[in-house]
Amino acid sequence: MTEEQGARSEEQTEPEVVDAEVVEEVADVAEEGAPSEPEPDPLADAIRERDEYLELARRARADFENYKRRATVQAAEAERRGRTSLAQSLLPALDNLERALTAAGVDPEGSPSPAGEPPSEEVSARDALAAGVALVYRELRTGLERGGVIAYDPIGERFDPLLHEAISTGVAEGTDPGTVLETLEQGYRIDEHVIMPARVVVSG
Repeated sequence: MTEEQGARSEEQTEPEVVDAEVVEEVADVAEEGAPSEPEPDPLADAIRERDEYLELARRARADFENYKRRATVQAAEAERRGRTSLAQSLLPALDNLERALTAAGVDPEGSPSPAGEPPSEEVSARDALAAGVALVYRELRTGLERGGVIAYDPIGERFDPLLHEAISTGVAEGTDPGTVLETLEQGYRIDEHVIMPARVVVSG
């Protein structure tokens, strides 16, 4: 190998020297050219958090109002079911009292019928018993009415299977078919809810 070739080889193998100042300047230029992250805006963050909390509060309030409405409806329905159950238990006894008074010639809504003769001790005892039974009947009926149980007598109305139970049919002049001719047992309802339909005779 000649001296010239040896010198060339040494030149090729020598590492390239990098100036540190040049590297720093290039890095500074790169940092200046790179997009910088925006600084946080405390006001914008606070407004965003406020809006989130307001939305949560609105949802919570709407959920609570819906819950109150549901609870009110459920409580009213439970109360109505309770009144209906109690009334259905008592109404047969009320009807039996009414039938007994009617059979004894006593107006369930009034007082015993006059005997038409001077009262004897036996008649007085009978009338006193009838008056006592009539009083029980009226108090029981009044108590049910205070609980919202209303009796209805549909004589003369059009037959409605939702309100009436037809026991038999009859004929009456000048009456259209499907008209209630006679009420055998009054119907009862709570508000618009029928708890016991009226038992009736209907024109055929």
